[in-house]
Amino acid sequence: MKQLIVDLLKKEIKLKPEEIQNLIEIPPSSEMGDYAFPCFSLSKILKKNPNQIAQDLKSKIKLSKEIEKIETKGAYLNFFVNKNILCEKILKDILAKKDNYGKKEYKLKGMIEFSQANTHKAFHVGHIRGTSLGESLARIAEFFGEKVIRANYQGDTGMHVAKWLWCYKKYHSKEKLKNDESWIASIYVDAIKKITNNPEFQKEVDELNKKLEDKKDKSLNELWKKTRKISLESFEKIYFQLNTHFDKYYFESQLEKEGKKIVNELLRKGIAKKSEGAVIVDLEKYNFGVWVLLRSDGTVLYPAKELALAKKKFKDYSLDWSFYVVGNEQDLHIKQLLKILELMKFKKKDIFYHISYGMVRLPTGKMSSRTGDNILYSDFIKEVTDHAKQNIKQRFPQISQIELDKRALTIAISAIKYSMLKQSPNKNIIFQKQEALNFEGDTGPYLLYSYARASSIIRKSKISPKTNKKISKLENKETELCKKLSDFSKIAESSYKNLNPAIIANYSYQLSKLFNEFYHECPVINSENENFRILLVQCFRIILKNSLKLLGINVVERM
Repeated sequence: MKQLIVDLLKKEIKLKPEEIQNLIEIPPSSEMGDYAFPCFSLSKILKKNPNQIAQDLKSKIKLSKEIEKIETKGAYLNFFVNKNILCEKILKDILAKKDNYGKKEYKLKGMIEFSQANTHKAFHVGHIRGTSLGESLARIAEFFGEKVIRANYQGDTGMHVAKWLWCYKKYHSKEKLKNDESWIASIYVDAIKKITNNPEFQKEVDELNKKLEDKKDKSLNELWKKTRKISLESFEKIYFQLNTHFDKYYFESQLEKEGKKIVNELLRKGIAKKSEGAVIVDLEKYNFGVWVLLRSDGTVLYPAKELALAKKKFKDYSLDWSFYVVGNEQDLHIKQLLKILELMKFKKKDIFYHISYGMVRLPTGKMSSRTGDNILYSDFIKEVTDHAKQNIKQRFPQISQIELDKRALTIAISAIKYSMLKQSPNKNIIFQKQEALNFEGDTGPYLLYSYARASSIIRKSKISPKTNKKISKLENKETELCKKLSDFSKIAESSYKNLNPAIIANYSYQLSKLFNEFYHECPVINSENENFRILLVQCFRIILKNSLKLLGINVVERM
């Protein structure tokens, strides 16, 4: 319908269709019209008062069956569309395109690196945000025709692994290795506590770290391989539950040799230098501090491996863009990385982009895998899932255990992921358990409940609705819901262009809220307008499901 208004206006004004499209607004109230065109930009071109331009345009534009009337309000030209024709067109379009409604084809190829959970550490609530954000951005990009490679760069070697192995060998060697997130995390936390209380232990850890890097100690290598394997397997279970996957895994252990080669290259070019035995890049003149590449004992640090990874990405793939989805605590680190790539004259440096997101904090302060002051994913998902089970059992006491477990997990994941994605990425989140567990209001379970309610209506209806049946007089809520459904295309594109899934998340809540208002005000089953209303409910299900899919959230047919 917006395109129709563009077509009407382009006959009368000397602006390009895309310029007219960008100027058209949605009035704050339906009483002011369905669309509005401001005439201020035409004032300089036509040398007239914008109010007069609006009046002139009104007299020139011929009404069609789709446009009921045109009014002027100051410099605005307000269009009132035929609600029946508008709603009929919207529903037919959605029902015809279904999952493809709103899609566009940009046909670029890029990589999104996200999650980056380190082995030998806990996967906690804070990791969920980066994982959920990266997966959602990948889905949104794919929705707009991009070829997306999901990459996960995991720290499987380095000082944190050395501390874990040291602690296990010294204090826990009689314990059987467990594929259990809580147990893995407990060893690391114990290592930190023991080293903090006895700083002299750090020398032992340093020696173990050297052995870990040179790979000459067979028993240590074997222990590293086994514990690395159980760590990665525990992560895969979590990724499966979070409805995400990766096309490419990169590991620090694979990049050590190449990292050292790059360090030597930087030394030869004078970009890096030795300082007290270590190798650094001094970025102080750029206000980026100092980047340490090698320790004084010659072991390679994370920054050197980051440079190796940047080169490897483009050796493995021909990319048009590459995103780092990394928490804002690493803002300086990413700036340092990009600056050094620039100094290295790395050809593809301009297509790297950092999507920075805020941290997830507890009411008591920052979470840390070092101190154990965090919420483990395994504990958290159990708590939320148990809460979901209680709610489901109240509604369906005869439900089977298999269906109960499946439905509760879907609802729990929706609660967790939505609570992370509804906030703009750059904002920190103070994580409140009670809010995340709330099954009413602006929450994931509320969205699933809205979808399940719509599904229930469809199941109860005994008619087969027809799209060509004449529509009777529409209620305001019906028209409002139709227009909200048609907004999905521009909402999805806005989320894509702004790299912000929160735009879709907030739209999903507003859409569900409007649907529930429609449900309470406009009976569907056996109503005079049942045919149209069933079609409207079907379209709501399509659009909400599409929206949630872009967030990485699955729907349920019954709550």
